[in-house]
Amino acid sequence: MASLLFSKFKQKPFLILSPMVGLTHLALRKIIREFGGCALLSMEMCSAKALPYENRTTSPYFKFFEEEKYQLICQIVGNNPKKMADAAKRIEQEGLFGIDLNFGCSVSHIYKQQAGAYLLENVSLASQIIEAVKKAVSIPVSIKFRLPTQCTEKKLILLAKMFEQSGADFLIFHPRIYPDRRNRPPRWEYISVVKQSVSIPVLGNGNVFSIEDVKKMFQQTACDGVALGRIAAARPFIFAQITQGFQPTIQTYYHIARKMCLYLFEFYEPTRALRLFKKWLPYFGSNFDFGLELISILAKAKDKNEILSKLNKIHNLKILNKPNLILIGQ
Repeated sequence: MASLLFSKFKQKPFLILSPMVGLTHLALRKIIREFGGCALLSMEMCSAKALPYENRTTSPYFKFFEEEKYQLICQIVGNNPKKMADAAKRIEQEGLFGIDLNFGCSVSHIYKQQAGAYLLENVSLASQIIEAVKKAVSIPVSIKFRLPTQCTEKKLILLAKMFEQSGADFLIFHPRIYPDRRNRPPRWEYISVVKQSVSIPVLGNGNVFSIEDVKKMFQQTACDGVALGRIAAARPFIFAQITQGFQPTIQTYYHIARKMCLYLFEFYEPTRALRLFKKWLPYFGSNFDFGLELISILAKAKDKNEILSKLNKIHNLKILNKPNLILIGQ
């Protein structure tokens, strides 16, 4: 099913936006769409318990444009099969492309709720969730997951096969072990293990920060696509750069920062807009020498007009070949 659906997307290689809390909001997704080159977009993670009751005009998370629905995935998190299925029904009713089940979040409060990465250690419950969601909807269902604890190849293969047998249409795999968030590099070799063990598409994820990294991931893992996360927040043009040969200039970065500010204040109430802009700042600042100084200047802004004014006064920025990982995490 997923292979046939993927065929309608013309982007080669197949790249998607990975879901990130506080980052893959309306503003970032709109900027990415304006550049082009991204096959599937992901919303921020949504609680399965709350989602059926969300008002999409007022919800800070379950918020989207009509024109993006054909390529939009909503990620849901939870541990109750019925509630996950009910959330999935709402997503399908809204006309979105697909649903992603979060089996990879390593944030402690999610894990303590027996959701996210916890489900990798409760295979029976994970299978029940997938089966319940697949029974409830007809749109594609993906699983975003990480390495289970005390991982062996055998354990990983059994897990991937269970996902497929339970009904997953494709997998998005970030090969880091819970609770290791970014302390060590992801184990890309495990992407190959997952790819070889299932017949459904497998997308790789983790420490992809450049065109060269994308090429290496495809070459080393034979994955069907790549999910881009932090680099997409830092460089929303990365999809167009990889698929269309887009070449950014220093003005590109200025325009992105300006649009991010304007869109956030257009789509969200001022307090949330300011908070979201400041959350995005380290990603933007990671592109430059003296990025910390840039972040410090912009972080002191108290409203939209002050952000725009400070942006207009910033000059002589030097673009780095790769983002500064110290600012956005390894």
